[in-house]
Amino acid sequence: MIISGIQKNSFVDFPGKVSAVVFTPGCNMNCFYCHNRMLISSENNEGMMETDSFLNMLSNRKGFLDGVVVSGGEPTLQNDLGDFIKRVKNLGYPVKLDTNGSNPEAIESLIDKGLVDYIAMDIKAPLDRYSEICGRDVDIERIKRSIDILKRGTVAYEFRTTVAPGLNMDDIFKIARSIAGARLYVLQKCREIKGADMRISYSPQFLLDAAVKIKGIVNRVETRGVAVSA
Repeated sequence: MIISGIQKNSFVDFPGKVSAVVFTPGCNMNCFYCHNRMLISSENNEGMMETDSFLNMLSNRKGFLDGVVVSGGEPTLQNDLGDFIKRVKNLGYPVKLDTNGSNPEAIESLIDKGLVDYIAMDIKAPLDRYSEICGRDVDIERIKRSIDILKRGTVAYEFRTTVAPGLNMDDIFKIARSIAGARLYVLQKCREIKGADMRISYSPQFLLDAAVKIKGIVNRVETRGVAVSA
């Protein structure tokens, strides 16, 4: 698998675990607020790492690390993602997948094969605004299918939305309705974007108010990137 970068240890990316994060290049979306923009192109070779080197690192860090997160970019674009995760799990590590949900077949296959222990799926926008926010034409039916796969499956999961400039309170409500009954919905603060109006998304109070508004639509709501949890 192509690895464009790693984070040797993270205390926030895999709930309840100290994890290593591996990043894959290439993404089929182009969200203007993405903080990993250097990974959108599949031709980005900066920080490239051999798979064997990463696995050796994992082997050497047993006892300190509790899990591995596969992120990106969009990891499900990697044809050998399943084989890579299998090698990670053979070392005894649980695996979390970060995905935009555009490849439901890959998600379902990983779940069916028992290769993932936790999935975080980004819900970028209300379904009728996806292409606008993502900067690419998005097949919404595939997003819906991924939502359904997670909701009816047995693997722990969360849906999450980065509250970026351009999203308003009604948008958050619509997103919550599209994932009604989900076990966990996370609202996270957008990192500051140079030249962008951050007044809406950057306000902790906005996220807290939004969390209150959608309680009861999903089973649980959390906020990240704010001082006080809802």
